[in-house]
Order: sequence, then structure tokens, then C-alpha cells
Amino acid sequence: MAQSAAGPSKDAGHAGGRGKLIAVIGDEDVVVGFVLGGIGELSRNKQTNYFIVTKDTLYSEIEEAFKSFTRRDDIGIILISQNIAESIRGVVDSYNGTIPTVLEIPSKDHPYDPSKDSILRRAKGSLSSEDFK
Repeated sequence: MAQSAAGPSKDAGHAGGRGKLIAVIGDEDVVVGFVLGGIGELSRNKQTNYFIVTKDTLYSEIEEAFKSFTRRDDIGIILISQNIAESIRGVVDSYNGTIPTVLEIPSKDHPYDPSKDSILRRAKGSLSSEDFK
């Protein structure tokens, strides 16, 4: 546990006044990698902070998982594989909340494409070219 001048810090990976969780929506490789990295949680209501998308997963199920994560007050960041975000682009683009923050990430078979990232497009639209110099 990290130490500071005030003493040990709270575990920032957990909710309940001690930080917020990271949620992940991705294929099995992406989700398992993050869960093995320590982000997996099961809430008191038996809700996980991850959602595995397979070839048989319906778009409506992905949309519901995304919307569910955006409504949870214990989630601070939603990581979503960009190719999966593309499949529900309308829902991702219409989300305009600050927290949880939505970050699109690459997956093993789909490299990151900045031109498809809704957050990056929004940021570029609100900033001038002078802000990037």
C-alpha cells in the first residue's frame, strides 16, 4: 500500500468512498488481461465491472452493459475496445458525461484509430489548432 506524509493511502481500486472502479468492455483477451491485472470487482449487488463480448453477443446487450456502467456511481472510467465501441457508436457518441470517463482502447486484432475515437473528436472540436502546438 502506498505511503504518504499523512499515512497509508486508501485502496483507490475500490468504491465506497475509497475511489472509483475501472470498468472494461471488450473481447475475452482484453477483459481477462485487465482482470488479471487486478481490476475485477464484484459489487454487493453481484454486479461485475467488466463485460465480455463474443461473436454471439447481441448489440443490445453491449449497449445495455455500456449504459449500465455509465449509470453506476462506483465506476470512474469505462475502457471499451474501439471495435466494440464502433458497433454501438451512436450510444457511445451520445454519452456526454464526465464521470465515468469513456476511453476507447485497441484490442489484439484491432489497432487503435484516433479518427474513430469520439472523445478525441470532441476534444479536437472544442480546441483550436493553437492548443496542440
